[in-house]
Amino acid sequence: MAIFKRNRGRDNAEDNGGETTAKKEKGSWKKPANTAFKQQRLKAWQPILTPKTVLPTLLVIAIIFAPIGGLLIWGSGLVTEITLDYTTCENQQPSASNTSLSLFNVPNYNYRLRSGHTNAPVSTPQFAFVDRSSDSSVDVSQQKQCIVQFDVPYDLDHTVLLYYKLTNFFQNHRRYVKSIDMNQLKGDFVSPSDLNKGDCKPITTINGKAVYPCGLIANSVFNDTYSNLTLATGGSTLYQWSEKGIAWPGEADKYAVTPDYNIDDIVPPPNWADRFPGGVYNSSQPPPNLKEDEHFQNWMRTAGLPTFTKLWGRNDNDNLLQGRYQITVNLNFPVQSYHGTKSIVISTVSWIGGKNPFLGWAYVASAALFVALTIFGTILHMIKPRKLGDMSLLSWNR
Repeated sequence: MAIFKRNRGRDNAEDNGGETTAKKEKGSWKKPANTAFKQQRLKAWQPILTPKTVLPTLLVIAIIFAPIGGLLIWGSGLVTEITLDYTTCENQQPSASNTSLSLFNVPNYNYRLRSGHTNAPVSTPQFAFVDRSSDSSVDVSQQKQCIVQFDVPYDLDHTVLLYYKLTNFFQNHRRYVKSIDMNQLKGDFVSPSDLNKGDCKPITTINGKAVYPCGLIANSVFNDTYSNLTLATGGSTLYQWSEKGIAWPGEADKYAVTPDYNIDDIVPPPNWADRFPGGVYNSSQPPPNLKEDEHFQNWMRTAGLPTFTKLWGRNDNDNLLQGRYQITVNLNFPVQSYHGTKSIVISTVSWIGGKNPFLGWAYVASAALFVALTIFGTILHMIKPRKLGDMSLLSWNR
């Protein structure tokens, strides 16, 4: 019955024609709108780079960069920065007491003085090591001290800042940076089992109790402390440091006053043993108030490079007068075991911030480079000019 045989492919196409049309209409929403922006019909301008446009542009950039660089260098020059490395202080012969010091020259120090005072006379800083480990009446955190004496060659206007500086300490290591539990720091209850499964490893629990605060960052918090400045000559002058206002605004919002734990269910980190004897929290030595501990907040804000400074104290009201001063450092943070160093940094500030002339010199160097390119391009154009759109320079016309 071939006469009744139909072309099934054609019939199927006819039968499905409406559906195909419907599908096309259904998918038409994927087509970008017919606008100049979406159909890429916007007007465009591509500059033609010629010596008459490029060379003046380079010169203008140089004219802009040079004064910016000079201004930044001038602002950095207003800052005075004194760096005193006391790493090897504990290697010296111990002094008998704080009143009978055996002073030794500080091997590494740096005075970066304000412009106009770069030739001010400065005596070599000295330090003395005082070891009172055998005296049980002295607090364990103050048994080993370094007494540092140094010159302030001229009056330093407020604000004066006190930093500590560490080298070869890699706070940016991936495992170190991750070793923290922000929920616990905010005061939330985090069970020991959850800590063991979280990022705080390996400092999570001790004998089944949660470590608060957990993690490698909190466990290794910097715990050297510094006294106020006194005149080394025995005068009554006292220059006081404030430990408030040293953390970034908003840092306190990351921390809680008290954790949501029973005090018997948490323990301090292992390296906090000197601060919390017996490695326990109790009513006489409760967990720290991290919301007000700005030293802790600064430490928890990890540095991106192995050499870094962190603010420890400040004085916003008083000028630091010229003289030879003395500061006592309570030695608790070891650095020689990992071949690092630790230093005191005393600095003023200016409108640009701290002492950092690099940015200014980078602008000046860039300006000099642009001037050199302008001169070179001008000479090259004068000696061997090139006609714009010269067809003879095409490879097939040579």
